[in-house]
Amino acid sequence: MKFNIEKLLEMGLLRKIPESRNKSQESIKAARSWCNEAGVNLKSKSYRSCILTGYLAMFHAGRAVLFADGFREKSHFAIARYLEDKYARKGLLEKKWINLLDHYREMRHEDQYSTNFLASEDEARQAIHSAEEFIERMENLLR
Repeated sequence: MKFNIEKLLEMGLLRKIPESRNKSQESIKAARSWCNEAGVNLKSKSYRSCILTGYLAMFHAGRAVLFADGFREKSHFAIARYLEDKYARKGLLEKKWINLLDHYREMRHEDQYSTNFLASEDEARQAIHSAEEFIERMENLLR
């Protein structure tokens, strides 16, 4: 099924709100904070936590774009679909960023609901690196 903004609104996965640069900047700030926490988790060898906090950094960075555009997600899934419809389909955002967000959202889901999820140091480092790049790309999109 293809998702567009109208479908997401109809399904209750997105909600229209007033555009807010303030909320957008707060969300970027939260993204940076989660990314810093991921680094702390890496130092303590909490690799699963790196995946989770790295994803949360990406979640908040993506959410910043929605806030700036006057939307609020009601589902993590909706953020990637919104970015895909509003920006990637118009060539304003490369598809790799949507794929990256989806990948880490799925890893977060696996970690939270699986009884045997493991993460390596390399995966943890990659999650942090991906989160840092994703935040930068979302900041560029907001400019």
